[in-house]
Amino acid sequence: MNGRNTVRLLALLVFLAVVSVQPAAEAQPRTRPAVVATFQTATPETLGYNLEAFKQAMRELGYIEGKTVVYESRWGMGKAERLPDLAKEIVALRPDVILVGNVSTAVAARQATATIPIVMATNVDPVGSGLVKSLARPGGNVTGLSNMAIELGPKLLELLLEIVPKPSRVAVLVNPANPGHAALLESVQAEAQKAGIKVLAVNAQSPQEIESGFSMMARENAGAVIVALDAFFNQHTRRIAELTGKHRLPSIAGWPQYAEADGLMSYGHNLTESFRRAATYVDKILKGAKPGDLPVEQPTKFELVINMNTAKALGLKVPQSILLRADRVIE
Repeated sequence: MNGRNTVRLLALLVFLAVVSVQPAAEAQPRTRPAVVATFQTATPETLGYNLEAFKQAMRELGYIEGKTVVYESRWGMGKAERLPDLAKEIVALRPDVILVGNVSTAVAARQATATIPIVMATNVDPVGSGLVKSLARPGGNVTGLSNMAIELGPKLLELLLEIVPKPSRVAVLVNPANPGHAALLESVQAEAQKAGIKVLAVNAQSPQEIESGFSMMARENAGAVIVALDAFFNQHTRRIAELTGKHRLPSIAGWPQYAEADGLMSYGHNLTESFRRAATYVDKILKGAKPGDLPVEQPTKFELVINMNTAKALGLKVPQSILLRADRVIE
């Protein structure tokens, strides 16, 4: 056999090897159910419905719990200090994907692992908190959804001022443990300054501090309050709404359940829908996609909900212009 024929034979053998081996490698079936682990700051009683929405979306994508996917869930029971230990516990399970619900759980998970894919169902500031390099190109092992809460700060103030006669001071309830709240507070302050309104920052990261925070708002003669989007505040939605009623404070928050719980108004993305959308990220990763290559998604729809019963109780008249823009009006 001459040299030319030898080269041709070797080329043919290489080609046949690639054709026969490569598809088999790509088509290798999963030998065990995928493991999706999640841990949340709150309790299953308060925010468990979001996880159920995620599981339902996974079912719609074809996953069967117990057969093709197994879920491992841990709950902080409202204690943020438990998150680092919960993250280590989750990582020790060696799941295929970790699902997290807010910036605090995302940071704890990222500190616990740089290799296991992490999907955020919502995050106030994934770039600012150092979780991703950019929204378009996350890099690393974290991706998912952002809630744009910082960008919405001025909008929350704008909507509140359309209903409330110009107050001299507006309180902003923030959680100092939330990395994105400092920037959100700055955005509200900048907008309030243009309108000649003072801003009272009220910090709270425990139920007791929520109670004392509203007492401070009353002492400082706040005329209205903005409740920053936060997993801890979300957990105490009903109590916060009750306190605004007790102190007769018009209020707005960034999640729809707040207005449903008798808060005056809410404006923001639907958190439950975000958990459903997170399932599409988990699905892609389980099928081989790298989290660092999946752009972080921002919400495209923001829901305005107005509780007319609360408005009447506070003696407020809601302009027709804002009622026409509302996605839902509770009466």
